[in-house]
Amino acid sequence: MIRDEERQALREELENLRKDGTRRQELSLHACKRLFFDFGIRPSMATVRDLTQTGSASDIPKDIELFWQRIRTASKVRVGGGAIPPALEERAGELLGALFEEARVLAKQTLETEREAIDASREDAEQALRDAEARRLAADEMLQRSETRTEAAWVRVRELESQLAVSSAHGASHHDNLQATVRRLEAENESLQKRIDTEQATNAGLRDRIDGLHEEMRRSTEHYAQQIKDALAEAERRVKPMLVELDSLRTMSSTWQAAQRDASRKEFDFIQQLATAKARADRLDAVLRERSDEVDGLTRQVATLRAQQGIDGAVASVLCELARTGRLTEAELSQLGTVVDGHVGLPAQCPNCEEGEPELSQVDGRFELSCPECDYTSGAGVSRLEAVARFGAGKQRSATR
Repeated sequence: MIRDEERQALREELENLRKDGTRRQELSLHACKRLFFDFGIRPSMATVRDLTQTGSASDIPKDIELFWQRIRTASKVRVGGGAIPPALEERAGELLGALFEEARVLAKQTLETEREAIDASREDAEQALRDAEARRLAADEMLQRSETRTEAAWVRVRELESQLAVSSAHGASHHDNLQATVRRLEAENESLQKRIDTEQATNAGLRDRIDGLHEEMRRSTEHYAQQIKDALAEAERRVKPMLVELDSLRTMSSTWQAAQRDASRKEFDFIQQLATAKARADRLDAVLRERSDEVDGLTRQVATLRAQQGIDGAVASVLCELARTGRLTEAELSQLGTVVDGHVGLPAQCPNCEEGEPELSQVDGRFELSCPECDYTSGAGVSRLEAVARFGAGKQRSATR
């Protein structure tokens, strides 16, 4: 087995011979000699081709065959030149002939093996070439599509630049109108703030009245519950001795018919009293349910008033309409906060796709309104009013552009 440094030295030696003008056949014969005599390796087409880096698949086997022919010729000359008896010379010739035949068969087998390996390598190379050609065609097609998309993108950029210039011109003309609108909204905001203060003072008295009614309803509920409890206890107290007496009368009914009639009459009286007690309990239970419904209604009214934070419905409607039409700035919406969130209603349909039903979410004290169908969103806002205003105003800005 030849080592890597010896292989590299042999390649450099053959490269120097090639630079000196040595022909291809001589290079192959020199490589065969070095492999056979110096390294004890039988020359093969792949080894010789690897060392010389020249020669075709048909030329190198011819060079190897020429090398073996020269070896056989030199062996015959050495055998024939000595003082060998004729019989021994004949036997030696037969031996050399047999060796030559074996070497030829072995060389032919090696040649076939190497030829098959070369054919397999050639087929692999052709398949790799076909795959590379297919990849090249795919790459050319992708390049063509990329160039088409790039051209379309440039066209879109030019259109957007022209639209931006037009929007800038419109923005300058609308700036003065916006300033006048802002001043008018500030005046309206001051008047609305005064009305809000008045309504808050009025609602404070209403809240106190509602709290008093709530406390009164709670005391009434406790009183009626205690009456029902006392009535049930009284009924149980009167029923227990009657049941004992009824059992005693039923035991004596087989002997005394008169006692039986008396027991029947007492049983009838007991049933009437039990029915009367049950009817009274049902009436008290109905009254309790009515009082509970009233308490629930008042509780809902209290929750609604607390959610509305004492804002008048008309004022809240005006603020909602101003926010919906985009007449309130971000600073004004932030200043209002969640004051009118109790009066704010969600839109029934998404203004972007007109199919989805918007959903309101609250994360870390910030509100966001989004459409589950088209992912159109208002962005996070400090209040429900701001989220609804952004949700509708964003579509209006898109339509204006």
